[in-house]
Amino acid sequence: MTRKIAAGPEELASFDELLSMSGLAFMQGILSGEIAGPPISGVMDYWLDEVEDGRVVFRGAPKFAHANPMGGTHGGWYGTLLDSCMACAVMTKVPQGSWYTTLEYKVNITRPIPVGLEVLAVGEVQHSGRSTGVARGEIVGAEDGRVYATGSTTCIIMTR
Repeated sequence: MTRKIAAGPEELASFDELLSMSGLAFMQGILSGEIAGPPISGVMDYWLDEVEDGRVVFRGAPKFAHANPMGGTHGGWYGTLLDSCMACAVMTKVPQGSWYTTLEYKVNITRPIPVGLEVLAVGEVQHSGRSTGVARGEIVGAEDGRVYATGSTTCIIMTR
């Protein structure tokens, strides 16, 4: 698997390219490296690890650069991973010619993620309709399987 992260706007897929394929094909293209992933994954040190219909997994580990003033992993890091895995899970259900965006999401942090601990952010679709998608997510330790955070999202699905 080749990880490819967009270094500039010209490396991101165009809107027309996005609309020319299903959301599942788009996410599979990012996973395979045929389509550049979003720059935020480089900034936040996480990457797409698995894609299937209705389910997406990201893998990553917070660095000291992601710490809050007390030295713990900032809540925004949890939120970014959960938003990514849940919304991208919804993306796998979006038909060709459509796109989505997050309407709202919620994060529940259950325990601190130590800096450097590798985690999996697993998003799974609970509902996918014509205009909305709902998903849940969990951040779990890659080695210990412990739950570090949970979340839920609602996304709007739009058609050109």
